[in-house]
Amino acid sequence: MDHLRAQARRSPLFVWFAKHGAIWPVIGLLAIWQLTCLAGFVPARLLPSPTAVALRLAHDLLDPGFLFHIGQTLIRLFSGFLIALALGLCLGIAMAQGAEPFLTPLVRVASPIPKIALYPALVLLLGFGHASKIALVVADAVFPLMLATLHGLRSVPPKLVWAAQAAGASRSVVVLTVKLPSALGPILTGCRIALVIACLNVFLAEMISSSDGLGHLLVTAARSYQMVDMFVPLVLISLIGLLLNASLQFARRRLPIAS
Repeated sequence: MDHLRAQARRSPLFVWFAKHGAIWPVIGLLAIWQLTCLAGFVPARLLPSPTAVALRLAHDLLDPGFLFHIGQTLIRLFSGFLIALALGLCLGIAMAQGAEPFLTPLVRVASPIPKIALYPALVLLLGFGHASKIALVVADAVFPLMLATLHGLRSVPPKLVWAAQAAGASRSVVVLTVKLPSALGPILTGCRIALVIACLNVFLAEMISSSDGLGHLLVTAARSYQMVDMFVPLVLISLIGLLLNASLQFARRRLPIAS
C-alpha cells in the first residue's frame, strides 16, 4: 500500500495538482459567479458575469486610452513601492543597529493610523497629481518593509557575523555583505505585504481624487451605472497584484535564500 501511495505521489497529475492547488478556489469562485448570473439569481445590470467582464477587459486592453490609465496607476504604484522599499530598508537597518529605542515609539504611534485618513492633507500639501498618491503609498507600505528588514537582520546566525568580523570586515560591510543577503527571505515577504498595501492605497487615492488611473475609471463607471466597466478595473488591479505576488514568489524560489 505504501508503495502504491509513493507511486501516486510521483505521478505527473499529482505533481500538477500539488503545484497548482491554490488556483482551484479561484476557479470555484468564478464558476459560482458565472452560474449565479446564468441562473438569473442576480440581475445582469447589478452583477455582470465573469465572461462579460473578461470580454470587456480584452476589448479595453486594445484601447490606447485604457492603457494610459493602467500606466498612470503603475507609475504611482511602483514609484511609491520603491521609495517605501528604500526607506524601509534604511529604517530597518537603523533599528537593528541600535536606533530601535528611538524609532519604536514613533512606529507604535504612526502604524495604527489609517493612512487613507491622511490623504486630504497630502492633497493640500502635494496637489492632485502623482505626488500625493505616491506619498500615500509610501506612508503605508514602509511599515511592513521596515519591520521585515528588522526581523530579517535579527534572524541572521551570529556565527556568520562573527566570521566576517574576525576577517576584519567593518560594521557597514557586515551589514551589506552578510546581514542583508541573509535577511533576503523576510525582506521579500515584507515586499509581498507592501505590494498589496500599495495596490490598495493607489486604487483608493485614484477613487477619491484623480482624473486618470484605474480607480478613476471605476468611479466614472459607477456614476453612470456601467456595471461591466466598473468590474473591469477591479479585476485588473487584482490581476496586477496577483502577478506581482507571483513574481516575488518566483524570485524567492530562484534566489539563494537561507530557509
